[in-house]
Amino acid sequence: MLDFFLYDETEDNHSRYVGFVGDHGRYDLVIIQTGRFFGKALVLNTQSNRFGIIGSDDLQEEGYIAHILDLEPEQGDEVVEFLSDIIVTDFGDME
Repeated sequence: MLDFFLYDETEDNHSRYVGFVGDHGRYDLVIIQTGRFFGKALVLNTQSNRFGIIGSDDLQEEGYIAHILDLEPEQGDEVVEFLSDIIVTDFGDME
């Protein structure tokens, strides 16, 4: 039995499910944006069952997205290109 929770919160979020095809592969992603991750988004790669908490600063790190989402380098570049258009820095900026 659990004696206590470290946290147990409910929060509104913006979830986006997107599948697209690029020059180097097919991508099935879930992007969850909340106020929880300091302006970053929780991005899940449903093909590899890998995820990362990603912000615009992370998109600038060479090879980071490919590593965290278990993609080949060329695939990581395609995902970075896509995410660069949708990652917001503030929960209030979401539509």
